[in-house]
Amino acid sequence: MSRRLVEGSEAIAHAMVGAGCRFFAGYPMTPFTEILERMAELLPPAGGVCMNAESELEAIGMAWGAAATGARAATGSTGQGLALMQESISELCTARIPLVVIDMGRGQGDYFQATRGGGHGDYRTPVLAPSTVAEAVDLVPVAFDLADEWRNPVLLYGDYYLGHTSQAVELAAAAPASVDKPWALDGSTGGSGRAKLLSPLGAAKQRDGVGYDLAEHLERAGVATREMATGIEPMVDRGYCDDADLVVVAFGTIGRFVRWVVKELRAEGHRVGYVRPITLFPFPAEAVAAAATGARGVAVYENNLGQMVDDVRLAVLGACPVEFIGGLSMDSSGFGVGPEIDAPKIRARILDHLEAMA
Repeated sequence: MSRRLVEGSEAIAHAMVGAGCRFFAGYPMTPFTEILERMAELLPPAGGVCMNAESELEAIGMAWGAAATGARAATGSTGQGLALMQESISELCTARIPLVVIDMGRGQGDYFQATRGGGHGDYRTPVLAPSTVAEAVDLVPVAFDLADEWRNPVLLYGDYYLGHTSQAVELAAAAPASVDKPWALDGSTGGSGRAKLLSPLGAAKQRDGVGYDLAEHLERAGVATREMATGIEPMVDRGYCDDADLVVVAFGTIGRFVRWVVKELRAEGHRVGYVRPITLFPFPAEAVAAAATGARGVAVYENNLGQMVDDVRLAVLGACPVEFIGGLSMDSSGFGVGPEIDAPKIRARILDHLEAMA
C-alpha cells in the first residue's frame, strides 16, 4: 500500500489494477477519458491489456470476450456512451458473465439508466455510487468481487467531480490476476474442454439438433437475478436522523455536499438529517424508511430533474411527504458542473423546505 495525492480517475484506475483487472477497453468521452488513459499506462506493466476501441459498442464487446475467458475485465464510458452499451449489458447479465462497468456521468442524469438499464429482458445490475475518491478506491474491489460472486455486470457510478478531484488515498499494489472460474472458456474446441458457447442463449458445447431451451435458460437467469437482488446487502451512509424533522436524501458527489450542509444546520439547531445511498441497486429501502420514521418530511436533492425520488417514495411508502428539491446543474459543456452544486444553494433549498413544512 502507498498513500498518494491523486486525481479520482487515476485512483480508480489504480484500484482496478490492484483488484486484479487485466483487461480494459473503452472509447474516449469526457469525463471518462482520463480513466482510459490511466489504464493504458498501468495495465501493460501489470501483465494486462488496455484497448482504445473504435466505439463504445466495440469496447464492451472486447471486454465481454475477455471476461468470458475468466479474466477480470472492465469497460466504461460516460452516460451517452453507456447508452450504446445497454444491449450488451443486458445480454451479459443473461449470459451470466461478470464485468465491471464504469459510468462517469455528466451530472446525475444517468440514474434511471444505471439502476433500470436500457437493455432488454429481465435483468438488473448492482450499482455502487461513491461520493469521494477514497470511497471509490474502496468500492472498486467490491465491484469486482460482486461481479464474480453473482456472475453479473456491476456498475460503478461516478461523475466529473469524482474523476477530477484530487485526494490522498491508499493505493494497493497489483493483485494476482487469476480467479478460479470453472465456467469460463478455455479455448478448447471439443473433447472434455469447457463450453465453446457462453452467450445470452446459455452455455453449451454445440447445438444439439433440437435447439436451445431458451425459456429454461432465461428462467434460471431470472432466478439468479432475484437471488442477487436479495443477497447483496445494501450500503448506506446516514446521520442525524434519530430526531430529524426533515431527512434529506442524496447520492454520489451531491450526497457529500448535502452531508456537509446538514452538519452545519445541525450545529445551528435545525433538526435535519441525511441519508446517502451507496448502493443504488439494491436500493437501501429499509434504511431510508427507518430514517424517515418520525420525520415530518423527506427531501431529495439530485443533479437532475428527479429520478431517485421515485425509489425514495417507494421506500417511504407514504409515511410522510417526499419532495424533490434538486435541479439540473449544467454549464455550456454539459458536464454537470454548474450552480446547483453549491453548498449555500443546497442550504437555502433545505431551509425553504423546513419553513414550508412549519
